[in-house]
Amino acid sequence: MITLCLRPDKEGSWGYAADPPLFQGTNFALEFESGMRSIASLLVVLVLAVSPNCFAQDSSGSTSNWTASSQQQGPGRSINPIRTTETHTEADGRIVDNQSLETLGPEGRYIPYQDIEKESVHVDANTVRTIERTFGRDPDGRRTLVQVREEESRKLAGGAQSVTRTVLNPDANGRLQIVQRELQDSKQTSADVRETKTTVLTPDVNGGLTPAAQIEERQKKSSDGSVEFKKSTRLSDGTGHWQLAEVREGTIKQENGQQHTTEENIWRPDSNGKLAIVEHTVSKQTETASGEKRDTTETYSVNVPGVAGNDGLQLVQRETLVHSNTGAGGQTTTKKIEQRNPGNPDDALQLTNEAIDIVRPSAGGEAEEKSTILTRDSDGRLREVWVDFGKTDKPPVTPAGSSVSAKPKP
Repeated sequence: MITLCLRPDKEGSWGYAADPPLFQGTNFALEFESGMRSIASLLVVLVLAVSPNCFAQDSSGSTSNWTASSQQQGPGRSINPIRTTETHTEADGRIVDNQSLETLGPEGRYIPYQDIEKESVHVDANTVRTIERTFGRDPDGRRTLVQVREEESRKLAGGAQSVTRTVLNPDANGRLQIVQRELQDSKQTSADVRETKTTVLTPDVNGGLTPAAQIEERQKKSSDGSVEFKKSTRLSDGTGHWQLAEVREGTIKQENGQQHTTEENIWRPDSNGKLAIVEHTVSKQTETASGEKRDTTETYSVNVPGVAGNDGLQLVQRETLVHSNTGAGGQTTTKKIEQRNPGNPDDALQLTNEAIDIVRPSAGGEAEEKSTILTRDSDGRLREVWVDFGKTDKPPVTPAGSSVSAKPKP
């Protein structure tokens, strides 16, 4: 499924793009599907390539086809190894991405585990239709359809855009049933303001679809180039009434063209039903003259590990992502996560997780990649828990923001 977010281009015009660094905090589609997942997930694999969702041919009309393969395992094979093969083809406005996962079987041979097939088609100049099918394996090893995701994105007059996303799962008889539908409409209400309304529908007891969540987003660009954003999420109580569940608001400021800072506050109802701030984040993205990119995000929360009660906002996590170019076209990305120690909450933040991704060019236009994930053990030392060796002929792309891989995690 393609996740669309707003961002301004170099000329200041607004448009949609996948995984932009500016609006990480305003992407409801991703947050809704992942169930408000924590950015402190222990096992994170960094990638140094553009997401397959961000498809665009260059001005010459040429296509970009590539293949990639990787082997992922834990130290001493303590975790079942996974082998991944990916292919990407583009031609005549049609993009096909295939991913196959294999796990080590009981006889020591790799056996198919999961297949993901995605096809995106430019129906016309203003419409893109995407369908993604996920297949698993039944007890007899036969390929079985697990889920279908469909999306249609349509550009409308005046810079408006309409997106419909549908998730379907097979029932006991193998017939596909809608389990979620998302309707998103975005429009430019003025030269500097864009508004987006999203409705999420889920099945009701009568077999139809009923709105379960409503999200309203607003972005306003100021004369100094800064952007103010606000997103309100309301959930249905099942009786026709809507309850305000969360408000996110903040500002994005750009300085000197090489650095921008994002500050965001998150508000949720307290025990009395009144909105109270529960989290504050400050993200800074900088780039040095040598081309090194550094992203730092500090999270302040009222929920402090190891501390009972609410003593106000306190620093609970710092995430740092550093990307640099090495000699001969290589690239290195390091992601570190520092968190509070629940056993000693008054101590300074300690390094709990680290992910290191190294890409080196090899013969024949391919690149070799090694991703290593380390996490703190009971003795307080960082230990290797996951390694991914791979090779690809995918064109290298500098990552924008702290993207994570779509590869499986242990």
